[in-house]
Amino acid sequence: METTSVKPQFSEAAKAEIERICKQYPPERRKSALLPVLHIAQAEFGGWVSPEVQDLVAEVIGIKPIEVYEVSSFYTMFNLKPVGKHVLEICRTGPCMLRGSDELTAHLERITGAKVNGATSPDGLFTLKEVECLAACGFAPIVQVREKYYEQLDTPAAVDAMLTELRNQVHRPALPWEETGLSNALANN
Repeated sequence: METTSVKPQFSEAAKAEIERICKQYPPERRKSALLPVLHIAQAEFGGWVSPEVQDLVAEVIGIKPIEVYEVSSFYTMFNLKPVGKHVLEICRTGPCMLRGSDELTAHLERITGAKVNGATSPDGLFTLKEVECLAACGFAPIVQVREKYYEQLDTPAAVDAMLTELRNQVHRPALPWEETGLSNALANN
């Protein structure tokens, strides 16, 4: 059986925002818009950037696909496979480890059913990622979910409060470019 895949396309609002961003740079430096355009792509296409979406980003910016792959695979902020509604980025550097980030990670895996850098929770709500320093060492251990930091997660009660807050969110918070009216596919996730 032959399958035909539909090439991803940005919404009109996303296209307008991408063009606005690209105009901030001289035409020969359009590649400088890559990071913000990848953020828009990730928001627009379900919280991750598939190879097809990365190809679209390359096409829109006017660069080679390998240039997009190099950047998206380097930064942990870009998800290269499907993720849950909430991506919990767990700091794994020294201060957080000294304050219990290993125990935090094990607790999160146990109670959500997700695995760090692996399977999303069975309910589709949580993906766990270990990341480098989140620059909040005085409040360790710490987890970042989008733009929000959850600090001092050194007790089961603190972790449970964070998860309860996240589970109770009907809609995810708006991303910076959405505040100007850009809608996306994640709006009701």
